[in-house]
Amino acid sequence: MAAGAKLFYAIATFFGVVTVVYMVATSLVKDSGSLQGLEWAGGTGLFMAFLLALMLGVYLHLTESKSDIGPADWEEAEIVDGAGVLGFFSASSIWPFVMTVAITIMAYGLAFFHLWLVAFGAVVLIWAGTMLNLQYGLPPEKH
Repeated sequence: MAAGAKLFYAIATFFGVVTVVYMVATSLVKDSGSLQGLEWAGGTGLFMAFLLALMLGVYLHLTESKSDIGPADWEEAEIVDGAGVLGFFSASSIWPFVMTVAITIMAYGLAFFHLWLVAFGAVVLIWAGTMLNLQYGLPPEKH
């Protein structure tokens, strides 16, 4: 297991402990100036941070276990060892921008409670996501 997975497992452990302490501490508060009982907003936020760190730790753990040992894991590695092709990155694609516009339309519809706008934004988002995934499977004239 590499350093990235260990780091996010440690962060998840920290958030897990803090979440339990926060939930217990807020449920034991007996203050007359505030509502008594569990404070859900902070507890929910801490629990979601715990889940996010755990998700990233598991992802990095699974990804690193399927790949070869990289130069970052060698103690005697040189900078040259990390050179080479890192992957394929699309140089020019309109679809991430279209997806951003669709999410903006959905947020605008939610903010003003226009459900038809939310539905329209969802349809555009699904269409743009499909086109993003298919852009190299279609010939250029069909883009």
